Order: sequence, then C-alpha cells, then structure tokens
Amino acid sequence: MTELKGVLKPTFRAQSKQFYLLLALTTLTVLIGLAMVASASTVDSFKQSANAGATFLRQAGFAIIGVAALAITSNLPLGFLRRIGAIALYITLGLQLATVIVGVEINGNRNWLDLGFTSIQPSEFLKLGLILAFSHQLAQLSEDAIRNRQIWLRIFGASVAALFLVVALGKDMGTGVVMVVMLMGLFIIAGMPWSYTMGISLLGVGAAALLVIGSPSRLTRFDAWLNPEAADPMGVRWQYEHGTWALASGGIWGTGLGRSKLKWSWIPEVENDFIFAVIGEELGLIGAMVVILLFLALGLTMFSIAKNQANSFSRNLVVGVMLWVVFQGLINISVVLGLLPVLGVPLPLISAGGSSLISTLAAIGVVLAVERDRVKSLGRVTR
Repeated sequence: MTELKGVLKPTFRAQSKQFYLLLALTTLTVLIGLAMVASASTVDSFKQSANAGATFLRQAGFAIIGVAALAITSNLPLGFLRRIGAIALYITLGLQLATVIVGVEINGNRNWLDLGFTSIQPSEFLKLGLILAFSHQLAQLSEDAIRNRQIWLRIFGASVAALFLVVALGKDMGTGVVMVVMLMGLFIIAGMPWSYTMGISLLGVGAAALLVIGSPSRLTRFDAWLNPEAADPMGVRWQYEHGTWALASGGIWGTGLGRSKLKWSWIPEVENDFIFAVIGEELGLIGAMVVILLFLALGLTMFSIAKNQANSFSRNLVVGVMLWVVFQGLINISVVLGLLPVLGVPLPLISAGGSSLISTLAAIGVVLAVERDRVKSLGRVTR
C-alpha cells in the first residue's frame, strides 16, 4: 500500500488546470462507459454465461488495470519515453506479427492473441508504439534535407509494415483506418512535405480501393452502405439499420438507463462497436450529445496541452494521442449514424474490451506525463 501511494502521490498532486481537466474528463468518460456496458451487455452476458453482469465485471477489472497503467505512464520521465519508443514499436509489431502466426479469428479479423484466461488485441497497443517511436523520429527533423529523407523513409517503412500486418494479414480494416488518420495527421502537423502528403494520399486511396475490391465481404458492406435503399437479402445492413432505430427510439430524453429494447439481441456487438446506439436509445439525444461533447472536450484539452509544449517531441506525443482518441471516436459514432460503412472500431474509453480501454488509458497517461513535465520545468505550480 505504501508503494502504491508513492506512485499515486506525484500523479495527483497539484498540477496544471489542463492536467486536472484531462484527468476529470477521462474519468467521467470511463464511468459512463462502465454504466453503458453494464446496461448494454446484460442480455448477451446472460445468454453466454447465465450471469447478466459477467461482461460488466470483466470490463470493471479492465478499467482498474487501465487506471493503474495511466498512473504508471503519467509518471514516466520524458527521457525514458524517448528511449523506449523504438523498443515499444518493435514489441507491438512483434505481437501483431504473432497474430498472423498463432492468432485467433474473431468476427472475421485475425487480430487477437489467446492467452487462455483472456485475449488481447495487439493492434490497440501498436497505436501507442507508433506514436512513441514516431514522435521521437519526427522531433529529429532539421534543415538537413538528406537526413530528413532518411527519417521519413524509416517512418514510412514502419507505417507500411504496421498497416500490412493489421489490414492485409489481420483483415482489420477499421483499425487500419484509425491508424492512417492518426499517422497522417501527426505527419502533417510535424511538417511533412506537401509532395509526400499528396503521394501518400493517392497511394492510400488506391490501396483502400484494392482492399475493398479484393474482399467480397468488404465490397458487400461498402455496396450496402452506398445503396441503403437496395434489397438486402444477406442482412448486411442489419447492424447499422437497427442501430439507427435504437437512436430514433430514444428521442430527446431516452427510454431510461437499462431500458433499451434493441439490446435484446437485435444489434450485434451492442456493447462493443455499437454501444453508442444504446447510449442514444437509453439516454436520448441529450445523452448522445453529452458523449460527443466529452470527446470534443478531450480533444480541445489535449490540443491546449500540445500548444503549450516547448519541444516538438512532447508536442508530437500529445497530438498523436489526441488524433487517436478523437478521430476513433468520430469514426465509431459516424458508423452508428450510417455516415460510414461498418468498420468494427470501438468507441474509446466506452466500448467493452480490455485492449482498447487499457491502451487508451495508458496513452492518456503519456499526455499527463508530458503536461506534468512542463509544469515541473517551469519550477512552479499553476493553480
């Protein structure tokens, strides 16, 4: 207990207003997520294990581990984060490669490692590995054009390797989309030359088109999304159509927490990728807007933290995590609203799933570490 206090004391002692705001917003979002997982998962949990609270209890356990991860990463010195970037990337790439060799397939994606007592999704931790490694590499950009080209080549090579493992071999296009958006945003903000931006964008569009055309299931989902009025004998649109009905059923104020009708096996993955539909049904438009505003507030708070950083490494870390959390949230909500085809992307901090929750909390802990270091470097406490 004394050791735990020693870890937590520097984490929660007086820091900047942005530090406390990010911590509060993260805590509130996780608590909302736990409440919604408890509600959304009861039916499926009972069907699978005769225990309506099994999924919630498991998610609560993941939340405890995630908070511990946040407490640890928020106390890591920036120098240590610089040094472990490449190591973190190699380890997470290795774990992702392991999914190709000994991984298990869930919902068509071979993107999981079965540990016996639980399973992990390495691609969630790979996002953090990419941010740590690339933030350090991008911070080394200078006026030396030759050196810069070498840095960009290393970064692009690692990016292609990660995306190949996740999308082409792991068949997880949703996570691949999140990674592309996250990395492209980070590269552009870090000053990627315009010619590189255009070239990568064209290659990305071409690769995405080939991946969709080359996979009958992806092509069917994409066609069903483009033509919502067409006949759907295979039931491809079932998930987001029922998600839309759930949102419509909620009205302005919602049906009440725990009173969703569509969670009764009408929506696949209701406690995971489509939990926003249950939020809209049970908490109504008001509850859905609160969740959207929470992600907006998380993004603005991290943007404020990034803007205050004096060095590019710290700024890159915060921007990378900000793009990850905000854009993944935007993608998930857009899928539920029918604005994007079904991609299988969880809602950060809210959807059920240990890998997503723990990795996201660890990443936010890194942002807190950056802000803590800034306050410490000022030699004073902002009150």
